Amino acid sequence: MTSQGEKNRSDMLILAVPSKGRLQENAFAFFARAGLELQQGRGARDYRGRVAGVENVEAAFLSASEITGRLARGEVHFGVTGEDLIREEIDDVRQRVELLAPLGFGAANVVVAAPQAWIDVRDMADLADVAGGFRARHGRGLRVATKYVNTTRRFFAAHGINDYRIVESSGATEGAPAAGSADLIVDITTTGATLAANALKTLDDGVILRSQANLAASLGAPWGEQAREAARVILSRIAAEEEARTTREVRTRLSEVTDKLLRKAESKFGASLRERNGNGQIALSAPASKVPALADWLIGHGAKTVTSGRLDYVFHAENALWSRLAARLEES
Repeated sequence: MTSQGEKNRSDMLILAVPSKGRLQENAFAFFARAGLELQQGRGARDYRGRVAGVENVEAAFLSASEITGRLARGEVHFGVTGEDLIREEIDDVRQRVELLAPLGFGAANVVVAAPQAWIDVRDMADLADVAGGFRARHGRGLRVATKYVNTTRRFFAAHGINDYRIVESSGATEGAPAAGSADLIVDITTTGATLAANALKTLDDGVILRSQANLAASLGAPWGEQAREAARVILSRIAAEEEARTTREVRTRLSEVTDKLLRKAESKFGASLRERNGNGQIALSAPASKVPALADWLIGHGAKTVTSGRLDYVFHAENALWSRLAARLEES
């Protein structure tokens, strides 16, 4: 017989975050900006914790690879992990996981890199030509060293390359061609410096995936009422912080504020009306990068002074992140 406490625990939302290193630091900072403080039990060695101020949420501190596996199996509701791992390790990603938000850290590219000495191989079409005649010249197909087996197979198939063999890499993949164990590689890189140091080059169209850490939701997790409400609260705060961080509030006063002027401000600068009163004072919301140009434009339309300010959070009754996840849960 299941106790009420066990029932309540089974309906908790489990948020999996990286257990160590820079990824953990960045994840903690990301959630803190949204007013979601992650607390790690009895200290850094405790693999369970909580999100302060949000009910029915348990934090699980795991490796990025383990987070990906648990998302696939529906053992956690939310997870912070790299998109490269999600697309490599989870079959039918669209049916099993919803990528909710890129988090702005952990950026790296999964690329196809060939030896710099292959001067006639600049792109995937050139590589397909080489692969086509490689067996006749060398008595074997191309050897590709990679940890990204599934990603490589999908990308090579899309470019019509079929005669090759995967050399699975558990060590320093970029050293495989120089060591003679592979002809080229598929690997993840941030700056490309390590590839260059190993006399390798990224093919012009050989960027398979521009990856970064993502907040992902498992569609196969047990989404009970309490877990759904906790998800709504978390996603509302994340969306509110993101909008505040990327937009500014712009205030001014004009002698005449017309609907035509407001439509033009929206079309030219992405500005939307926040407040408007009878004496010509208006408050607009605009992308941070557009504010200087918007201010010049408003002055050109009669404004004497234009001010802009940062916002802490921008909450909306309609939470786009939660609405998207709720719709996916209804489908699955």
